[in-house]
Amino acid sequence: METPGSQSSLHRANLERVVRAVRAAGSLTQADIARTTGLSAATVSNIVRELKDLGTIEVRTTSAGGRRARSVSLSSDAGIVVGVDFGHSHLRVAVGNLAHQVLAEEAEPFDVDASADQGFDRAEKLVGRLLAMAGVDRSKIIGIGLGVPGPIDVETGALGSTAILPGWRGTNPREELAARTGVRVHVDNDANLGALGELVWGSGRGSGDLAYIKVASGVGAGLVINGQIYRGPGGTAGEIGHITLDESGPVCRCGNRGCLETFTAARHVLPLLHASHGPELTMHRVVQLAREGDPGCRRVIADIGRHIGTGVAQLCNLLNPSRVVLGGDLAEAGEIALGPIRDSVGRYAIPSAARQLSLVPGALGGRAEVLGALALVLREMGDGMLLGPVGAAA
Repeated sequence: METPGSQSSLHRANLERVVRAVRAAGSLTQADIARTTGLSAATVSNIVRELKDLGTIEVRTTSAGGRRARSVSLSSDAGIVVGVDFGHSHLRVAVGNLAHQVLAEEAEPFDVDASADQGFDRAEKLVGRLLAMAGVDRSKIIGIGLGVPGPIDVETGALGSTAILPGWRGTNPREELAARTGVRVHVDNDANLGALGELVWGSGRGSGDLAYIKVASGVGAGLVINGQIYRGPGGTAGEIGHITLDESGPVCRCGNRGCLETFTAARHVLPLLHASHGPELTMHRVVQLAREGDPGCRRVIADIGRHIGTGVAQLCNLLNPSRVVLGGDLAEAGEIALGPIRDSVGRYAIPSAARQLSLVPGALGGRAEVLGALALVLREMGDGMLLGPVGAAA
């Protein structure tokens, strides 16, 4: 039995510290591990050797700054994680390993009016198909990350009021999926998972604080502070879609008037183009047409950008993030959207906060949320489960 403060318990804590650092980043050099954990280079070297012998990590030769280095990642055989992302019109599932490698991924259309039971039936079938494609057994799954487009109670996992998936209102997606699979489920809203996906795999890499802005059927922000998702005590942090722009504006689904969402979300802005472009228009198509020079679509996207910039400016004034990542279809518009966002930030944000801000498009597109679901499991799983019983250092 380990005694708190003993040499064996300290050793165990250092092992878990190294595993935690590697698990969060995907892969790190030994020098990076030393910087991240505060452990000495010699201690890190010894721990890496021990973890490799345990089969917990893999070590590969790489280069850093033009010099040879040793890249450390969790063992690809240590377990499998699954990401499930439900959107307004899609279901996307990914299967990955603990070394942050995506083994299989697929998306399919999803009926917004489907019930939670129907959604989980579809997800279960898709997970089974991807496991077969990846050639891994279901028993290897150690956790599932689940993304939904609505506020999540951080304590209970219950889904709050949502107009995006009306058939899911009042459900507890975490409990329902866990009961079906017998696997621990971690759930979060799509904006938070988009932020986590970009932080680990995309445009947020290397940033300790950022805001991920997703504009789709709703508008939300995933906030990263000191490398961690900030959810707030009730799980509703980042709901910038309900910042009031016009007290006499359109009525929002939240009951207020003139929310940012009513000027930017797809279901509010697409009708502006129905007369000229037809009722089947999607935001993806609007972005495509704007890039091709369509004046109406360019104007609508520029207007969305200016309104989003107002919300970003308020984030700058409150939280002073160093980076803002624009996600969703709007990111594909490039400077057509980013330029107006910068203009509004320059106008409404405190000058010092605006100067420090880097505004970039997301690198992951529609994959950001499902990759964030994988990253959520990798971050939330316990470090000790990867170690088992280990002895003290000699």
